Amino acid sequence: MWPGVTDAQHAVFQMLHQGTYLVPVEFVASVTPGHNLDPAHHEALLVNCFAQSAALMTGKASPADLARDYPGDRPSTTILLDDVTPRVLGALIAFYEHRTFVNATLLGINPFDQFGVELGKQVAQAIGDANPGTLDPSTLALMRFAGLD
Repeated sequence: MWPGVTDAQHAVFQMLHQGTYLVPVEFVASVTPGHNLDPAHHEALLVNCFAQSAALMTGKASPADLARDYPGDRPSTTILLDDVTPRVLGALIAFYEHRTFVNATLLGINPFDQFGVELGKQVAQAIGDANPGTLDPSTLALMRFAGLD
């Protein structure tokens, strides 16, 4: 099986493997390819998905070369779908919604208060009202680039 090259961002994986903060990652893959390319392409994607999650878990010690020392024990989850159909995608979204609710309950917060969402709506109103005095330079630059100024 050819491991090949994926279009995943290598810098992100490097950060996941060796970063100073543990960042949980979730891999979502489908057994059935969503394309008509050579089957080896999809196999390569699956192999790389499984390999990255395994490497995050096990790591590899290299005391002589710290640049090649990977501590392992990095949190990841792999969700392997049979196929990406509307029903499966809906179930996946429902899973994430339910997980968000359960995590919020365990943490003692109300995810339905949405104060951050309300703040975003206030900023959107300022953007819509063309009130640049309340916006930061980064947002103003994005608006100019998108032709919204």
